[in-house]
Amino acid sequence: MVPDINIWAVIVATLSTMVVGSIWYTPKVFGNLWMRLAKVSPSGDSKDAIRPILITLVVSFVSAWVLAGSAAIAHEFYGGAFLTSVFVTGVILWAGFTAARFVTHDAFEGRPAGLTVLNIAHELVTVLVMCLVIGLFGVG
Repeated sequence: MVPDINIWAVIVATLSTMVVGSIWYTPKVFGNLWMRLAKVSPSGDSKDAIRPILITLVVSFVSAWVLAGSAAIAHEFYGGAFLTSVFVTGVILWAGFTAARFVTHDAFEGRPAGLTVLNIAHELVTVLVMCLVIGLFGVG
C-alpha cells in the first residue's frame, strides 16, 4: 500500500515549521532564553543562518511527508475523521521519537533540563501546526 499524500499539504506544513520557529525563537518569545540555555551567541551576520535554514527546510519537508504518510495509513486502518487521525499520529510520533530522543541525547550531553523542555515543547507546537495543516488539506 502506498499512502495517499497531498503534496500541497506537505509543502504548506513544511513552510509552517518556519513560521513556528520564527515566532518561537524570536527574542521576545523564547529566543533569549534559548540562547542563554544553549549557550549560543548570534554572530550578527545573517549569512550564518542560511545553511541552518536550508537544512531545516529539508528536514521539515521529510517530517511533513512522513507525518502525512503515517496519518494516511492510520486513517485507512482506523477510519474516522482524517483530522483526528493526523493529530493522534502526530502526537504519538512526537512522543515516541522526537521527545524521547531529545530527552536521551540531552541527558547524555548534560544539557540543562530547561533547554530540553523548551526544545521538545517547540517540536510539539511545530508538529501540532503541521497536523492542523495536513489534516485540513486532507488526503491527496
